[in-house]
Amino acid sequence: MRRLFIIRKDLHLAPGKLAAMVAHCSEAFWTRLIAASSTPEGGAYRTSFIVDKATMEDYVRGSFVKTVCEAKNLNKLMKVEEIAKEMNLVKDVDYGFIDDECRTDLTPEFTDENGKGYCRVGVWFRPLPDEDSHRLSKGYQLYRG
Repeated sequence: MRRLFIIRKDLHLAPGKLAAMVAHCSEAFWTRLIAASSTPEGGAYRTSFIVDKATMEDYVRGSFVKTVCEAKNLNKLMKVEEIAKEMNLVKDVDYGFIDDECRTDLTPEFTDENGKGYCRVGVWFRPLPDEDSHRLSKGYQLYRG
């Protein structure tokens, strides 16, 4: 089981920016689960959420395997969503987009519903069985700086 991230190569991200983006998405996946199931209790929060058995045994209690692949450009990046949909993966649950708010290095390519600019940097996937990750990443090579 592994987490797969596919990042655009044409953006020429600095190594630190790339690392921060992947780390942010990795953390955000788990913290969203925690936040969605949290209730205030005195000066703390109580949280409880369900993790499927395979994810708990093979990922959480396993080796936290992550693979970062590269997409040549935005069009190539978006092709993985077609494969994800064919596999019945659900957007914002099983996978999601890595979007940057363009506060530092990048220039906005799109505008959201609130008028804020952003750049689509990549795609993240929840922990998936290796065979599913390999099917998704088949058309992509490992990210090389």
